[in-house]
Amino acid sequence: MRPNQISLETAKMLSEKLKMPIEHIMHTPPHILMAKVKEAEEKAAEKKLERNRTPENKSFPY
Repeated sequence: MRPNQISLETAKMLSEKLKMPIEHIMHTPPHILMAKVKEAEEKAAEKKLERNRTPENKSFPY
């Protein structure tokens, strides 16, 4: 399998976001990388929502 055809800047950004070495980024199949990026984005959005909730609203789900 040949390495992914992405720029070094993109590989660095993905490496930081996914906490993976650049070598792994370059050799991980693209569909798996996209799934990992989606998962990381969902976790980040969830953390952002948790931070934005006020203490008195945490007991109510709505």
